[in-house]
Amino acid sequence: MNYFTGSYIVTFVGLISAFFWGEHVNQGSGWLCIFIASILGILEVSLSFDNAVVNAMKLEKMTQVWRHRFLTWGIAIAVFGMRFLFPILVVAIFAKLSMFEVTKIAFTNVDKYAYYLHQTHAPIVAFGGMFLMMLFLQYFFNHEKDVHWLRKIEEPLAHLDHVRGIEVILSLIILITLHYVVPVEQALSVVISGVFGILVYLLIDGLTHYLERHEKIRLAQCAEGAKCTGFISFIYLELIDASFSLDGVLGAFALSKDIVIITIGLAIGAMFVRSLTIMLVEKKTLARFRYLEHGAHWAIGALAVIMFISTVKEVPEVITGLIGFGFIAAAFISSIRYNKKLENRIANK
Repeated sequence: MNYFTGSYIVTFVGLISAFFWGEHVNQGSGWLCIFIASILGILEVSLSFDNAVVNAMKLEKMTQVWRHRFLTWGIAIAVFGMRFLFPILVVAIFAKLSMFEVTKIAFTNVDKYAYYLHQTHAPIVAFGGMFLMMLFLQYFFNHEKDVHWLRKIEEPLAHLDHVRGIEVILSLIILITLHYVVPVEQALSVVISGVFGILVYLLIDGLTHYLERHEKIRLAQCAEGAKCTGFISFIYLELIDASFSLDGVLGAFALSKDIVIITIGLAIGAMFVRSLTIMLVEKKTLARFRYLEHGAHWAIGALAVIMFISTVKEVPEVITGLIGFGFIAAAFISSIRYNKKLENRIANK
């Protein structure tokens, strides 16, 4: 329960705020706003469990200080940055309006804001989809990885990293394919957004590997080395979280067009996901269940594919959530079975 204390506080404050905001906008709608915010929070958690597992992998290598910052600074970035500011920024860029004007529209003309956001859906998910696809491919294209869950699939994939740049090549092939299937008026913006998704991933991943490789030297020479590594890992985590949250932010408009209620609901969910991440790290859950990482990355690959499909055809949120949960649940069950077999072998000896 201690891990979720902050989440309960955020939930309480958020739902109270949703009630008063609803009463302010339309008297008598306070309880409805609480209900919608609650549903959005639950959806965010259900869609982001794989995100928590992936975050936990990275967080295990970070100091206690940066774990705390992930929970404090990170939630501020996740809520204000990704759930509120980022959609406004994207709309401003593609609608060729100022951010002030878009913010004004978001608060005063929710239907118009939802329309603009819908128009920018394809480039937004192209960016997030490419970032997640790179993450998925780089995890499985690794010949040094000796633990395989779906062995018949993962073992052949592991040796593909002998082809230098194979992840980028495959991602660009997917992007070129998208260019020909999305509406003509959105083709250029989808390609540009997708290329930026690949470049941002390569930049952050490259910096992370560089700092991790030289961490011992940096620590020997300067205490700032750990701080630099923690900072880059923090940025990396925030970008992963951002990519995961894109479909949730866009899908939230199916329940409400009020940006304040959407932000509150998604903030509640984001806080629970972060609390869950910290719990997974400190209880060393990933070490005990060896296939959870694999399940999370298969879920990432599935989410990336769903994002690509959603550029031309709407995919219900329930399908996204069920697929992600299915991979995690299957990996969890496989891990339990492996542990039981291992215990039996030890007992028989």
